[in-house]
Amino acid sequence: MTADVGTQLRKGVVEYCVLGLLAREPMYGWQLSERLVDARMIASIGTLYPMLSRLRTQGLVTSYDEASASGPVRKYYQLTTLGSTQLEAFRLQWEPFAATVLQLVGKDSS
Repeated sequence: MTADVGTQLRKGVVEYCVLGLLAREPMYGWQLSERLVDARMIASIGTLYPMLSRLRTQGLVTSYDEASASGPVRKYYQLTTLGSTQLEAFRLQWEPFAATVLQLVGKDSS
């Protein structure tokens, strides 16, 4: 087994975290990376763009350019209908899955 359990756990859920953030509002790449880095879900922005590309290829997100008052044009990402469907499927499975894992690996209360 790997010593860095956190890395393995994040790999399984980080794409759904991106979908969850985009379900709230369209976001540009740097904005997404700040939220994910602050939450310790990714180490740097360099891991975000390949993930966004995969999500776009899978049809889960789309992107559009928007002018910025403070600099260059920003590429915004937004959730597609398919992305919303995938996120909802994840949400339905996450809570019972997490509860089961906690039940199996959690400390005894006795």
